[in-house]
Amino acid sequence: MRIRIGTGVSSQRTDWPALRDVAIAAERAGLDSLWTWDHLLADEGPWEQPILEGWSVLAAWAAVTERATLGLLVAANTFRNPGLTAKLATTLDHLSGGRAVLGIGGGWFDREHEAFGIDFGSGFGERLDRLDEAVMLIRRLLDGERVTHEGRFYTMRDALVEPRPLQARLPILIGGRGRKKTLRIAAKYADHWNIWNEFGSAELAIDLAGVLDAHCGDVGRDPAAIERSFSQEGIIRDDPAEARRVFATAYRGHGLDPDAGVFALCGPPDLVADGLRPLIEAGFRHFIWVLRTPYDTETLQRLGEVRAILEG
Repeated sequence: MRIRIGTGVSSQRTDWPALRDVAIAAERAGLDSLWTWDHLLADEGPWEQPILEGWSVLAAWAAVTERATLGLLVAANTFRNPGLTAKLATTLDHLSGGRAVLGIGGGWFDREHEAFGIDFGSGFGERLDRLDEAVMLIRRLLDGERVTHEGRFYTMRDALVEPRPLQARLPILIGGRGRKKTLRIAAKYADHWNIWNEFGSAELAIDLAGVLDAHCGDVGRDPAAIERSFSQEGIIRDDPAEARRVFATAYRGHGLDPDAGVFALCGPPDLVADGLRPLIEAGFRHFIWVLRTPYDTETLQRLGEVRAILEG
C-alpha cells in the first residue's frame, strides 16, 4: 500500500527565502506534494499580517524543485475567471515539467473580497453553484476543447487553452466538506478531494468519504478514481511535550490560540501513525502536513518515518 505524504506551507507571516528553503527541504525529505494557500489577506489571526500570493509562489517553487507535485489548498474560485484559472494551471504544468494540481474551492473569506472589491456573491450556496459551472468549464478547457458557453455565471466565446498541459489529464482537486454541493461537484469533476482536519474531524472525514461515494454512484463515477487527502496539523518529536510546545509557539505566532480546540498530532512517529490509521481504512492515502512559520524542518524530515510505519 503506497502512502503519499505532502506538506501544506502557510504563505502568511513569511518571506520568499523561507518559502524557497522549506520547499527544497521538503523535496530532500522525499515528500510527494507541496501546497500553499490562496488568500489576499491573512486568514489566520490579524488580517494585516503579510501574505504572499499563491500562484506566484507555486511558479517560483517549480523552479527550485524537481519531483513533488505543486498545488493550492485551495484556489478561491471567486478570485478568477475559469479561463484564467485554466491558463494559470497549464502554465504551472509547463514550468514544473508536468507536476501541477489545480486545487479549487468556492471561496469563503469575506474580508478579503470586501477589501479588494471582489464579488462575494449572495451566499455560500451561490458560490458553490458558481464553482460547479467554473470547474465544468476548466475541465473542458484543460482537456483541449474549444469552448463556447453561455451560463448562469460565465460566458465564453470560442475559448481555447493552448498550449495544452503537459499532463494528459491535469488533475483537479476540490477542497471542502459540503455534503450536498461540494461533494457532488467533486464526484462529477474531481481527480482529488481534500478535507482539512481542524477540530478532530477524522470521524467527519470518514463519514464524508461515504457521502462522496454516494454522489459518485448518482453521477456514474467510480469512487476509486478520486484520490482522497487529509490535511493534518502537528509536530513530530520523540517527546510529546516538546512537540506540543513547538506547535503552540508557531500557532501563537500567527495570532491563534493553540488551546482553542484545534486537533494536532504532536509526538513521535508511531503516535502520529496511529492517529492516521482510521483514515487509511476509509480510503485516504495522501496526508498533507500543515506547516506555519517558523517552518519545522525536523517534522518534514521525520514524516518519512510515519510513512514507513503506515506502509509496513
